Amino acid sequence: MNLQLTSKKAFISGSTQGIGFAITKQLLEEGAEVIINGRQKDKTEKAVLQLQQEFPEAKISGIAADFSDKNEVDELLKQLNNIDILINNIGIFELKDFENISDEEWLQIFEINVMSSVRLSRHLFPKMLEKNWGRIIFISSESGVNIPGNMIHYGMTKAAMTAISNGLSKLTKGTEVTVNTILGGPTYSDGVAETIEQIAKAQNINIEQMKAAIVQQTNPDSLLQRFIEPKEIANLAVYLSSPLSVATNGSGLRVDGGVLKTV
Repeated sequence: MNLQLTSKKAFISGSTQGIGFAITKQLLEEGAEVIINGRQKDKTEKAVLQLQQEFPEAKISGIAADFSDKNEVDELLKQLNNIDILINNIGIFELKDFENISDEEWLQIFEINVMSSVRLSRHLFPKMLEKNWGRIIFISSESGVNIPGNMIHYGMTKAAMTAISNGLSKLTKGTEVTVNTILGGPTYSDGVAETIEQIAKAQNINIEQMKAAIVQQTNPDSLLQRFIEPKEIANLAVYLSSPLSVATNGSGLRVDGGVLKTV
């Protein structure tokens, strides 16, 4: 299928690894121009180089910015011009009991996970409306619907992202601009992989056994019965970035492996 993305330019926050990196690769395969983003300059440059080697004909660049630093975000925004596709992907998470989450930690996770998407969307959305074309995609999580008891602050941010996305979509009426949310399920991202590898090593079992044990322990009712691969989230994100997806707007679409039980 030709997704008609050869003339489009995308920016993806938090895209030097994991889901963001997988989305980048698929957009490049479809002929889009992509600007990636990472917190550290050297890691961002390394990711750009890797992509340039894999896609020598593609237009790929990177901008380093720490989304916990408003000044760095302001500098980032100044460099974003003629963006057709915004993927709000940046996010942090941690396992922590509710009573141990400090005010500072609540504010930090909200600043990075939620305010990043607010600032990027506020800057780029009006320009999309002016040219009557654009795509904004929020990478949320099933944790924003089924809030984990040991990650309540994380679940709160993902619920907030879904709310912002839904509200923003109502401002697109009668245009070719769409705003949608992807509710991802348990995904084998780089951060998750590193944690699982450490646990497997400590327990002296192989990684595949550890992955299966965690799925059974945390998501026994999963229909997929395994972790989701980042590229499987990217499949939907890239379709939603396409002109072909214009009739999908204001939606929360699941790539959760069947974890959520609600209709």
